[in-house]
Amino acid sequence: MNAYPTAAKADIALLLEGTFPYVSGGVSSWVHQILLAYPQYRFAIVFIGSRREDYGEFRYELPANVVHFEEHFLYDSPGHKGQPEPRHGRPEALDKVSALLRALEARDDSPQGRQEVLAAMRAVAQELLPGGQLPLEDFLYSQQAWDLIRDSYRRHCTDPSFVDFFWTVRIMLQPLWVLARIAHGLIPVRVLHTVSTGYAGFLGGMLHHLRGLPLVLSEHGIYTKERQIDLLKSQWIRDNRNIFQRDPMEVSFFRQMWIKFFEWLGRFCYDAADPIIALFEANRLRQVADGAPAARTLNIPNGIRLERFAPLRAQRPALTPPVLCLIGRVVPIKDIKTFIRAMRRVANHLPQAQAWIAGPMTEDPAYAQECRNLVDSLGLQSQVRFMGMQKVDDLLPRVGVVVLSSISEALPLVVLEAQAAGVPVVSTDVGSCRQLIEGLKPEDRALGACGRVVGIADPEALADAALELLQSQQAWQSASAAGIARVERYYTDHLLFNHYRQVYDRALQRSEEYH
Repeated sequence: MNAYPTAAKADIALLLEGTFPYVSGGVSSWVHQILLAYPQYRFAIVFIGSRREDYGEFRYELPANVVHFEEHFLYDSPGHKGQPEPRHGRPEALDKVSALLRALEARDDSPQGRQEVLAAMRAVAQELLPGGQLPLEDFLYSQQAWDLIRDSYRRHCTDPSFVDFFWTVRIMLQPLWVLARIAHGLIPVRVLHTVSTGYAGFLGGMLHHLRGLPLVLSEHGIYTKERQIDLLKSQWIRDNRNIFQRDPMEVSFFRQMWIKFFEWLGRFCYDAADPIIALFEANRLRQVADGAPAARTLNIPNGIRLERFAPLRAQRPALTPPVLCLIGRVVPIKDIKTFIRAMRRVANHLPQAQAWIAGPMTEDPAYAQECRNLVDSLGLQSQVRFMGMQKVDDLLPRVGVVVLSSISEALPLVVLEAQAAGVPVVSTDVGSCRQLIEGLKPEDRALGACGRVVGIADPEALADAALELLQSQQAWQSASAAGIARVERYYTDHLLFNHYRQVYDRALQRSEEYH
């Protein structure tokens, strides 16, 4: 059993869902960067995961200013042992649940309608807390809760199976009691900071209302959008309609349930958070469209430490290496297969070219094997290397182009790292990548493009963009110079830390005023 640091109190509680310190990647690296930047603050980390077995060892060492660490797994509940006793339920609490269901079923997306739902969510959330009028056992075993689920099914479910509806509702809502228990037991802190909406954001909202604490929200990607992508692809969500009942263009009822659930978790968090931070403008506008009050939103882009990457420029060979490097996890959202298919075209025109795939292959072993099989089927065994985890500092001086073939990104640090090292980037048009490569405002765009932007899942365009840079020294040099200038002007860690220092100072000041 690991001995985690514990403390009686802390300054800032970081609420982290499925990221630091167990999972490597952009969000976790950013969290680690923030922790190291503010040694004067004492941090408490609340890690929320699915099941303990889904996580291995820490990927990051906890800095000294993390004085408290606790972890909770939403689906590790041992459940009820033996035959459960029937529960009577408390009419007052179940009336609040019924009011929430009615507000949701009204489908009134006006500002007033949204506020009615949020008020009903706050009322129900209060009763989930230990000592509240709606304990988990009442939800699981009371006649009144059964009646609520049954009546909702009769009114709205378009799927033939009540059994699947019943268990979907249970699985969907049961973690909220776990979050309520976490909120009740968290040590005293002065500020809350969640790095997503979802379950961590719901916990932040509960703590905000329970303790009157300022809640800061930083979204790297838009959680509801990412969960929607996952849910639309997922195989575990049942769709019991037969072939005659199913419209192939219609999202199944259970998928719609999950999507709406996460949308309202997001709105609950947006309602409580101030400020609501996005990495770039397109995501800020998405937050507003999803229910975030526009006046509380702002952009703070990622930043990197130039002192680490600038020296790598001098380590480059005189001639540009014909190496295309994708630095990232081997998972479907990174669309590694499009990169591999692009490499077939690159190799046809530039036989000496190499493709390096540098990132962990353990998160989705089945997908990783499919990628290996694709390499074999395209005859690229001598051109494509799966390198596993690598140090970015070792890779960047040895590659000609960094490639992102992702179908979804936020503001990827690897693009900034490549720019700082003077390496051009070819990326799909996702997240902030066009902004990073071509510039945002007129003075930014005047610096020039530090690479090329192509459409999603277009291996031919990806290949041609990489070939253009690798086969023209002038194009390569222009892109390299533009990337260096852009990252030095707009995306340094000093700018990032100054922005968040102001965010934390304001939040800590508000906390003092509240208490």
